[in-house]
Amino acid sequence: MNTAEQGIQARHQAELNAGHFLIQHCDDCNRHIYYPREVCPHCGSDALSLVLPRGTGTVYATTTVRRKPDSGGDYNVVLIDLDEGVRLMSRVEGVAPADVIIGQRVQARVAVKDGVGLVVFDAVAGEGA
Repeated sequence: MNTAEQGIQARHQAELNAGHFLIQHCDDCNRHIYYPREVCPHCGSDALSLVLPRGTGTVYATTTVRRKPDSGGDYNVVLIDLDEGVRLMSRVEGVAPADVIIGQRVQARVAVKDGVGLVVFDAVAGEGA
């Protein structure tokens, strides 16, 4: 099956697997959408396209998931508000979970492990709450 025959979520995941983070843009109401959908949740239009976001955003909420060190140790789960106006769940890497703070500026990147891409974030140096 080629990507034209796949649904939007499969096409989105294929882009992530290739290392590309894309979000949707509605050509009718001019709003961004994430997670990709078949129709715009704001206006009902199907005039949607996948676009490259700036990838910068702000931590809206954060929590620490506690795990034993032999299970991989603690990690954070965050809600990120992208500058394009969409919110997504992810994690901030390269920072101790307790050091991720609400209001912190972050930059998206795609981490690919075993061929599967996932959007994660890195703290933007010099920018905090």
